[in-house]
Amino acid sequence: MAVVKPFCAVRPQENLASKIAALPYDVYNRKEAKEETEKNPYSFLKIDRPETQFPDDTDMYAPEVYKQARRIFWKMMEDGDFLQDVDPNFYLYELTRNGHVQTGIVACASIDDYLNGVIKKHENTRVEKELDRIRHVDVLEAQTGPIFLAYRANADFKHLMDVKKKDFPIFDFVSEDGIRHRGWMIYESAMIHKIEKTFQAMDSIYIADGHHRAASAIKAGLKRRRENPNYTGREPFNYFLCTLFADEELEILDYNRVVKDLNGYSAEEFLEKIRERFTVSEPGTEAVSPREKGEFGMYLEDRWYKLKIKEEYRATDVVDGLDVALLQNNLLEPVLGIREPAKDPRIDFIGGIRGLGELEKRVQTDCKAAFSMYPTSMAELFAVADAGKLMPPKSTWFEPKLRSGLFIHRI
Repeated sequence: MAVVKPFCAVRPQENLASKIAALPYDVYNRKEAKEETEKNPYSFLKIDRPETQFPDDTDMYAPEVYKQARRIFWKMMEDGDFLQDVDPNFYLYELTRNGHVQTGIVACASIDDYLNGVIKKHENTRVEKELDRIRHVDVLEAQTGPIFLAYRANADFKHLMDVKKKDFPIFDFVSEDGIRHRGWMIYESAMIHKIEKTFQAMDSIYIADGHHRAASAIKAGLKRRRENPNYTGREPFNYFLCTLFADEELEILDYNRVVKDLNGYSAEEFLEKIRERFTVSEPGTEAVSPREKGEFGMYLEDRWYKLKIKEEYRATDVVDGLDVALLQNNLLEPVLGIREPAKDPRIDFIGGIRGLGELEKRVQTDCKAAFSMYPTSMAELFAVADAGKLMPPKSTWFEPKLRSGLFIHRI
């Protein structure tokens, strides 16, 4: 049974939503984040990345940096840039990219559901990345970046969304990257009850993206529980901000790989090693975008090759059968010696949103070879999570990214 609750959102005034909304904090490096806040003084990055308001040599994890986030947030509240809803509501958040539309329910999920496995994950998290967001949530006393959750498609929700979208939206704008963002408030008691009851009937919901934000929100909530031993479970810190999407509406893009060297092999020797476990096409100049599972594109010395895993090296295990695992276990590790891709500086990862031209560019500048991937599917993600297993690093790239600052949950 999944516990999903309405909440009293802090959200931008309608005329400022487009200026305040920002991509997730971890999309930018420090320099890019600072440039963004200088270009747009309303950007929520001022709050999500408060080090942008300090000299470049300031320790971004210093206590005064987090306090600055709190000061900016409350100043914007006092100035009327944000408004606070009085009654608990659900919200809809629709994103449209290149004609593809996906609509999520903005809500609060239970930290206990995360702890007891109703909310399932498919990635490990790193403690050092968690600590920053734990401090941010704790000092700000608010969750600012919604966790991207997925559920198996439900016809009742689809009908409810179609009805609600006939109302006037609380925001409607197109961001610089061409994505349209629209939102609606669900305040009707019958709809709220319907949403709660429908989620209660679900055995599982899944983290699609935002594992570190989720782990940080849970640990910040547990910290509050320790500080308030008489907590009832109804306090806001027992829940975390999320947006829940039907699996059938979500798009996972390819998450491609580039490598810095060929582990001492010449290009011809490298190709011979690959042929032990893959069939290799004749080289060509046209970029290869894989059309099916078990197929890979490779860019090497200004030529593209199509690789196809040989049948005897395919795997039926939910993790080892993933394309990212097939490449790792049959090429990256045995041929190139890349055993820990999350830590090895010889490999880099490029989201499919950047296109195959970015792979060619990297090979022509600082890399030796690139691999284009067939995207992981939502069914594969669910299967791994249901099995209680973890995907290899950099298995999924979701687009479009949810904007921060459009819905804030005070704890």
